[in-house]
Amino acid sequence: MGLMSLNLHNALTGRGLPRRQPVLAVRAASSPPNVLEDCKVLVAGATGGTGKAVIEALFAKNVPVRALVRDTTKGGSSGLAGLGNSTEMVRGDVFQFASLPPALEGCTAVICCTGARDPRDPLGPFNVDFQGTLNLIAAAKQKGVKKFVLVSSIGADDLVNPLNLFWGILFWKKRAEEELQRSGLTYTIVRPGGLKTKLRQGETAGNVVMAAPGTFGVPPVKKSGSILRSQVADVCVAALTEPAAANKVVEVIAEKDAPVRSLGELFAGVNWF
Repeated sequence: MGLMSLNLHNALTGRGLPRRQPVLAVRAASSPPNVLEDCKVLVAGATGGTGKAVIEALFAKNVPVRALVRDTTKGGSSGLAGLGNSTEMVRGDVFQFASLPPALEGCTAVICCTGARDPRDPLGPFNVDFQGTLNLIAAAKQKGVKKFVLVSSIGADDLVNPLNLFWGILFWKKRAEEELQRSGLTYTIVRPGGLKTKLRQGETAGNVVMAAPGTFGVPPVKKSGSILRSQVADVCVAALTEPAAANKVVEVIAEKDAPVRSLGELFAGVNWF
């Protein structure tokens, strides 16, 4: 597939129950200076809210980005146009494996933000959240990608979760997580709570809280929470460079009263084996 360079503007801009770990928090994410300068990151799910937030976060750090979209026309109309020559858009579909190796050419990392959207499609979660992610993992291995960050969801360990009424979406996300863990790639799996694009009037963002898999879920059995997409994006970008993020599954929400910790401290504080 050919690559279409675009100026990006505005919107781009294991198994079993784990042991619970102490919960830590961070006010703002940051990466060590210049450690991303040799990276080129493919962002899958680039037209979604979290994908756009990830591209914004990468652009802010001057990291070259390749945005994977199924329709370049739709990508442009979704705001994937405008921020300079460091970002390009490539046509591809995670469900079509042949489109992925060319899209990954020259990329050193992947951040996967894909997710089924149409509740009328019973095969959506299987096709996108499972098979599509497996295709992307296989293509990343083929092209020598060094790091794979997967955005999943809290509740992925819980079969009896209301979200699984959407054609087993959490079940399929969990199966994709397991395939990534078995792939041999260096990975970080980020499980956010309820996603928010922006704050309501008078609402504060709070500090990011990070914990081991299985910590958050459906009340009253487990604690729930929400988080801004921009905060999830900061966690994903930091996962590319923080040594303590390697080969971990982390769950993230935001709380206004949580203590402030650096992302390095957050990742280092999460262990479940």
